[in-house]
Amino acid sequence: MATLIASSSHPVQSPALENPNQEGLKKSVGKKTKDTGSAHPLELNPRPEYFDHRIKIFEKLKAEYDKWVKNQPRQEIAITLADGSQRKGTSWETSPMNIAKEISPSFAERVVIAKVNGELWDLERPLEVSCNLELLDFEHPEGKRVFWHSSAHVLGEAAERHYGCHLCIGPPTDDGFFYEMAIQDRSFNFASPVVSSDYPALEKVADMAIKEKQKFERLVVPKETLLEMFEYNKYKKYIIETKIPDGTSTTVYRCGPMVDLCVGPHIPHTDRIRAFMVTKNSASYFLGDANNDSLQRVYGISFPDKKQLTEYKKFLEEAAKRDHRKIGKEQELFFFNDLSPGSCFFLPHGTRIYNTLVELMRSEYFKRGYQEVISPNMFSSKPWEISGHWQNYRENMFTLDVEKEKWALKPMNCPGHCLIFDSRDRSYKELPIRMAEFAVLHRNEASGALTGLTRVRRFVQDDGHIFCMPSQIEEEFAALFQFMQDIYGLFGFEYHLELSTRPENYLGTIETWDAAEDQLKKALEKFYPGKWELNPGDGAFYGPKIDITIRDALRRPFQCATIQLDFQLPERFNLKYHSADEAAAADAGKPPPRPVMIHRAILGSLERFIAIITEHFAGKWPFWLSPRQVLVVPVAAPYREYASEVADKLSKLGLYVDVDNGENTLPKKIRNGEIAQYNFILVVGQDELDSRSVNVRNRDDVGTKARTETLPLDVIAETLLALKTSRSLHNKLQ
Repeated sequence: MATLIASSSHPVQSPALENPNQEGLKKSVGKKTKDTGSAHPLELNPRPEYFDHRIKIFEKLKAEYDKWVKNQPRQEIAITLADGSQRKGTSWETSPMNIAKEISPSFAERVVIAKVNGELWDLERPLEVSCNLELLDFEHPEGKRVFWHSSAHVLGEAAERHYGCHLCIGPPTDDGFFYEMAIQDRSFNFASPVVSSDYPALEKVADMAIKEKQKFERLVVPKETLLEMFEYNKYKKYIIETKIPDGTSTTVYRCGPMVDLCVGPHIPHTDRIRAFMVTKNSASYFLGDANNDSLQRVYGISFPDKKQLTEYKKFLEEAAKRDHRKIGKEQELFFFNDLSPGSCFFLPHGTRIYNTLVELMRSEYFKRGYQEVISPNMFSSKPWEISGHWQNYRENMFTLDVEKEKWALKPMNCPGHCLIFDSRDRSYKELPIRMAEFAVLHRNEASGALTGLTRVRRFVQDDGHIFCMPSQIEEEFAALFQFMQDIYGLFGFEYHLELSTRPENYLGTIETWDAAEDQLKKALEKFYPGKWELNPGDGAFYGPKIDITIRDALRRPFQCATIQLDFQLPERFNLKYHSADEAAAADAGKPPPRPVMIHRAILGSLERFIAIITEHFAGKWPFWLSPRQVLVVPVAAPYREYASEVADKLSKLGLYVDVDNGENTLPKKIRNGEIAQYNFILVVGQDELDSRSVNVRNRDDVGTKARTETLPLDVIAETLLALKTSRSLHNKLQ
């Protein structure tokens, strides 16, 4: 008898959904803990001494700056807008906001930031010379990041006023913003945690700052003065001392009582923020280093319209229903245990999904000329030193001592595949060589960063490396783009491409990097003209890469596939092959040619991909991927034998079939099958026994309670097998 999965009665806990926001905070500011629900008063009284210390320095410098601006010569300038039209202005007087108001007062209210000659620019900051001007609203990606960056400052101000904390960094993110802080407890130790009951108080103080319409004021400050301004805050001092060269300056921004080290730019004033919500909190380390102080990180979201916050809350509710951790528990797919943090235990039904994905990729490898290999899971430090990972990635590797030598569990397969290529002489006639491996990888992620299947320490990638001649690069990229398109199409994903270029810690020469980046640009422009973006400085240390971001059913972005062009590892591992004109090249004193290496993954981490598709499908798996494809239910005890016969016949075809011969009523059995997300429920009784048929109920035909389509057993078997083979997204019998 099948063991059916009951729906959990315990929804995923989401502080952002449970948070009463500001409903309980309509009373006066003077009320303390009993109104806020926080262990802290709404605002400290007296407020921290560093408020007045910062403001005193800021106001002195601001008065000097305003006087300097007043003395700058005024002249007429030409301002060219995005549509090509021109407007006249006066240097050091006309601001982007002035131009926005000339266009339309309502437009000026919507605009959040400007771009002057391609550089983001505060709306109230005067223009200095003739320029090109763009005006961006919240819907523009750069406008949204500025809006959320400014909102982070409001959150920082609220945290300072509520906790008296020392702020660290507060950037925008892809879905809001956060601020990190050290909060002093009553013993003057910076270890006090944020709790969800603090959220209403933080939101109340933030709302007060918003209603005060605090201006964001920019000021350039010398390093020496910055150290004086932030002398109370060791985190800001460290950033100033390590990131700002001696004898130089950088900017600070003030809004209300808060002055913060920040390059900006920002929205004109806090009143542009019409909806503000604290969403969650977590622990973190200063600068992400576990050797540094432990901090508190508070996240938030904000919008220029309250309706957008309402829509966002609905989005959170839907996302909570789809949470892969919730569905994984309900459908008994996987679990985690503190005895091995960040390492997933896949249960039988989860393993079915996992294996189906591996089988999909293996079948595609066979068609596309890949050769599957198996390499060791553990290496000495030597190959990692050769590849550069030991110097650039060691902190993310699990290392161990073996016979007085340093070893490590492999975090990726590329060095091992280089050793396989170099295991014997290679000829140009063999190229391209396409290697693939489903190997267990380990990466030493911080415990605080571990999140379900999306951030793990132990995982498997659909990893592959292509060794080819330079003349074959374009052809290989064409094949990879088609491979990617075919796979993502099976899941109904849209995707977006970014070219990530040379990072600061790059290996090799700039000339080699430029050549590699040019190759990728040509490939992208040929196959995706105008449909890709540049992501400067985010390449791997050994080569540029194309990152592919997919969007799920909720339009959330996830980075999965990656394609990296690598000229460095073949050189570092001294890889070479015999060319067609080897004798002539040797006579001319030319060394043997090296292959080009292409790193590629389509699904990426299988664990992460399973998390993504679990939420994408909301646990309603397409038939070919489903761990519970068919449930057979007899209408009464006399038909249990026939139900088992049906299940046995379908199981022998490779389908996942269960039979419910238990004591529950027929409606209860069908309801259990629907909750467990079986794609099809086959009901059998006397009529079906007599005609050797089954009555079919489709999971996606919601609300169908009566008898439905009856099909002969041989026909349903053939039809279900065809549906599985088709890998269709639609749960329909043809």
